[in-house]
Amino acid sequence: MSDVPAADATARLLRHLSRTGPLPAAALATALGLPRSTTYHLLTVLAEHGFVVHLREERLYGLGVTAFELGTAYSRQAPLARAARPVLARLVDQVGQSAHLAVLHGNEVLYVLEERAPRRAPLVTDVGVRLPAHLTASGRAILAALPSAQVRALFPDADAFVDRTGKGPHRLSELRTLLVDARRTGWASEDGDVTPGFASVASAVTDHTGHPIAGLAVTFARADVPEEVWPRLAEATARAAAELTRRVGGSPR
Repeated sequence: MSDVPAADATARLLRHLSRTGPLPAAALATALGLPRSTTYHLLTVLAEHGFVVHLREERLYGLGVTAFELGTAYSRQAPLARAARPVLARLVDQVGQSAHLAVLHGNEVLYVLEERAPRRAPLVTDVGVRLPAHLTASGRAILAALPSAQVRALFPDADAFVDRTGKGPHRLSELRTLLVDARRTGWASEDGDVTPGFASVASAVTDHTGHPIAGLAVTFARADVPEEVWPRLAEATARAAAELTRRVGGSPR
């Protein structure tokens, strides 16, 4: 037990939510052996800082955007990029298209690695660039592997749905439809939602708990790749994501 009880309780609360998903405050108090008043106080403070979100209609508390930002901060460090570099290089050699790796940062994705194919046009997905997660294949692959309550916390209203090209989901119900399809097929896609004339396919990379830590994607000029070929690109991308999952000690979903 820590010599700082509040810090210990906070750490245990966040860890418990990361394992279980959204719960009522009373259930959290029981699971952690804390007084209900203490639990409510901790949840109030954590919500003020974005570490948890209160899902009022369901009377549940789940992890918030700040918790996701901290969680992905580790994934953005060198070990993930170092493990991914040879995987992306082999994928680019195999499919002849550019590939990249992105991590979730709030309701955006942050690109941490890009492997450009020879004689392919530069893309907007340079390392360090952020894009709206709901518009990108990488982001959709990650979101599809998250609990629905966490997706709702990341996209609470229409203002969260940034528009780039006039395409893509503009409300949560539309995003959910895309995520259901991604879960069904095992890969996500976007077609001109980020850049007109370009499309992407992606799969999630997961940690030892099956939680998504990154999205691995291939992007291509739509005119160069017939739509009937997209599933083959997606299958190669999914195999690369599975390989990277193994390399980082993760567990496939």
